[in-house]
Amino acid sequence: MSQSASPSAFPLPLEHGFLQKLAGADLVRPDHLLGAHPVTQEGAAGVRFAVWAPQAQAIHVVGDFNGWQETHPLERLDYGYWGAFVPGAQAGQLYKFRIQGADGRTVDRIDPYARAFEAPPATASVIWTDEYEWQDTEWMEGRSARQNEPVSIYEVHVGSWRYGEDGQPLPYRELARQLADYVQDMGFTHVELMGAMAHPFYGSWGYQVTGYYAPAARQGTPEDFKFLVDYLHGRGIGVILDWVPGHFPTDDHALAHYDGAPLYEYADPRKGFHYDWNTHIFDYGRNEVVMFLIGSALKWLQDFHIDGLRVDAVASMLYLDFSRTEWVPNIHGGRENLEAIAFLKRLNEVVHHMAPGCMMVAEESTAFPGVTHPAPHGLGFDYKWAMGWMNDSLAYLEQDPLYRQYDHHKITFFNVYRSTEHFVLALSHDEVVHGKKPLVLKAPGDWEQQRAGLRAFYAYMWTTPGKKLLFMGQEFAHSQEWNHDVALPWEKSGWPDHAGMAELVRELNRLYVERPDWYASDMQPAGQQWLNGDDAENSVYVYRRLDEGTGRSSVVVLNMTPVYRENYHLPVPQAGQYRYVLNTDEGRFGGWSHEVGDPQAWEEPLLGQPARLSLNLPPLSALVLELDHGEQD
Repeated sequence: MSQSASPSAFPLPLEHGFLQKLAGADLVRPDHLLGAHPVTQEGAAGVRFAVWAPQAQAIHVVGDFNGWQETHPLERLDYGYWGAFVPGAQAGQLYKFRIQGADGRTVDRIDPYARAFEAPPATASVIWTDEYEWQDTEWMEGRSARQNEPVSIYEVHVGSWRYGEDGQPLPYRELARQLADYVQDMGFTHVELMGAMAHPFYGSWGYQVTGYYAPAARQGTPEDFKFLVDYLHGRGIGVILDWVPGHFPTDDHALAHYDGAPLYEYADPRKGFHYDWNTHIFDYGRNEVVMFLIGSALKWLQDFHIDGLRVDAVASMLYLDFSRTEWVPNIHGGRENLEAIAFLKRLNEVVHHMAPGCMMVAEESTAFPGVTHPAPHGLGFDYKWAMGWMNDSLAYLEQDPLYRQYDHHKITFFNVYRSTEHFVLALSHDEVVHGKKPLVLKAPGDWEQQRAGLRAFYAYMWTTPGKKLLFMGQEFAHSQEWNHDVALPWEKSGWPDHAGMAELVRELNRLYVERPDWYASDMQPAGQQWLNGDDAENSVYVYRRLDEGTGRSSVVVLNMTPVYRENYHLPVPQAGQYRYVLNTDEGRFGGWSHEVGDPQAWEEPLLGQPARLSLNLPPLSALVLELDHGEQD
């Protein structure tokens, strides 16, 4: 059964009652009323245009249908809205709103609710109708049931993942096929797409959005983008989008000073401007702005069948003093942006009601309490990026092994607070740009040691409680910083040194999905138990992962120095014959294939456990063991 939007679902008539609901923040899909909608009015086919611009002096809609001349003025309606019907206008034509603003300037502006745009550097909006026939009914119906399953996310910049034979980024439909093949082979459960929303400045990676209701046009049409999502769903892969409700660019043709004065942004620059990023901050105290953003979120989740939004820069929204020395306190004299907090709570409540099963993920870098706790007491997100885990873990990875003993508890500290929120362990694009080096080169030592160290690090990440995210190229140890202007060097992925790393990530994803002890009890205290977390002198860690529901468990041993440790005794919860689940030192992963020994545990207490194992620990390695089948406790 296919799914398509019903033409009767929109547009709504431009009546006073609906405008009142818009102004009062009672319509969560304002795009059903505003923007450009092909309609038939009094027997004439055309397009109804509507826009919010309360401070404008006059507005004309100009485009292909009138030679870009001021022959179709918009009528000023109630509550700051304007509208007009243009007979003869039709889908596929370009248009803009020519706004004489409060400042006296006349500027051609985009339609904030446009469903499509022409490809940059051009900036016109496009009249568009939804004619895509979805084929993912089964996926959509099962979306809610998948919330407690493993989540392993492959972060992809859509423009630079892979180029076609013409030396250009793959069109959406071809990207769908190649990306689905690769992601399915590698075992990731989801992709997170960067740069998928309309943005004129390619170098912003998609974080300076101008079209909050339209996909980027460089690689295809909205229908092409829907095919990408639909095809991934058909291959069993979820789709998450980067979404940026925290700030927007200063482009004169877009939202900035839209009607000749601050409108979408706070008027006071101490509250409404990011000097670090040269962007404006949304005014979360205005109903129309709140509904614009919530409507955008629902557009992607409902109409484009997106499975989740990764909400960018949440910390910049929460704090009035974020990256600024001069700021305006809230009504209580505090530093929290109460309006932004109220917006985020309502956003998550509406999404979970209107798009059940979709995940909302906060990129939040502080210790703000309750990010993933339900509203009204918390912000209501499903997950939060574990920025503290990321900073501690990468600092440890970069440390010379000789000195890792002094940073030993950077690895164990996450277990202190891991159950306070629902976390995603994210190694994102931010960690491999601007001089930070790719992950494999963060590890010390020669090339062999760097790869061994990263293999052990990945095993540590996949066996640590929390969902997973890895940026493209890092799965095959890409040894150059990411550059958005070139495709990944796919020829390297087949070289033995790089293919071994990819094989390890493939194996980690397979084990992660198959083993409930690696994911089912992430939030439970027993989900990760430190059997030996204090051997700083040897930089060795031993912990247990346990699924309380099934009793399935595994023991993880990390040796984070380039020293081969023979007959290392480690505590285990039960005597018996163990077997190796994973050994990152295997030759198929690019390792040295050191002898690790027979994992037979005997009853002799050690560090509070009733039994112990004696193993040989390969240098810079991770071993994962479990009791042989039938001996699991």
